[in-house]
Amino acid sequence: MLAKSLVIFISVGVIAGFSFGFYLLDIKNTNQLVFVEGSSLSIVTEKSDFKKGEEIKITIINSGTNPLTFSDSSYGLKISGLFGILIYSPPFSSVSTTLNPREETTFVWNQIKHDNMPVLEGLYKISSTGFDSTGNKVEKFVTVHIWK
Repeated sequence: MLAKSLVIFISVGVIAGFSFGFYLLDIKNTNQLVFVEGSSLSIVTEKSDFKKGEEIKITIINSGTNPLTFSDSSYGLKISGLFGILIYSPPFSSVSTTLNPREETTFVWNQIKHDNMPVLEGLYKISSTGFDSTGNKVEKFVTVHIWK
């Protein structure tokens, strides 16, 4: 027979584990896309955890009500390590581009760096920077985790 206190401690542990798990699940599945009044930019990926070598689909969305202008055709997209070292940016032309409200563009990154070497496992920051009609800088970033 188990002691009454052991049964209580195990029950509290199981309940606390489930509660904490659901709390973390809710945090992990935060919505990356929110439409707002004014100038806003959103970056959406299919998920936040990727296997090594898996293609990452990146969608840049003007989630505001003002048009956004980008200095080149890459929409200011940059992928860097968490320490800010640039890993990859898509090829681009120097022609400025505009993203109207609720418009989007998609890029696919195959986890290859500028030097044609695959990236290592770890956290990576995907960012985009544009400007609204008054010249204010609008930027957004998301992080993705690459696993083995």
